[in-house]
Parts: sequence; structure tokens; C-alpha cells
Amino acid sequence: MTLKFEVQDMTCGHCVRTITEAVTAAVPGAVVSADTATHIVIVETDAASDVVEKVIREAGYTPQAR
Repeated sequence: MTLKFEVQDMTCGHCVRTITEAVTAAVPGAVVSADTATHIVIVETDAASDVVEKVIREAGYTPQAR
């Protein structure tokens, strides 16, 4: 399934790397793509949206499901 989050405090490549590493570590097999211009993170996974959202929050960001 495709999950989409708006992460307004994701502003640079370091942010993208932090979110990507956190999600892929917590949810094996997840594929993460992120765009700092639009502040959108897309995760291809079988995990529930609330699980992925929690991982992004624990990484220090404030995701909003879209």
C-alpha cells in the first residue's frame, strides 16, 4: 500500500536521510521517497499508517497523513 505524509519540518537532505533510515529500520521492506520542496514523504509498505507515522515522529518530525 502507498502511504503519504506531509512533513513540514523536513527541510533538507539530512532530514530525508533520517526519516528514510528510521522507517526502513523499523519497517523492513518499506520503500521511502521524499521531496523537500513539497514536504511530502511517500512510503510503500504493508505496515499500518499509524505505525509509520509513529516512527517518523520518533525520528523527530511531525508527519500528517494525507
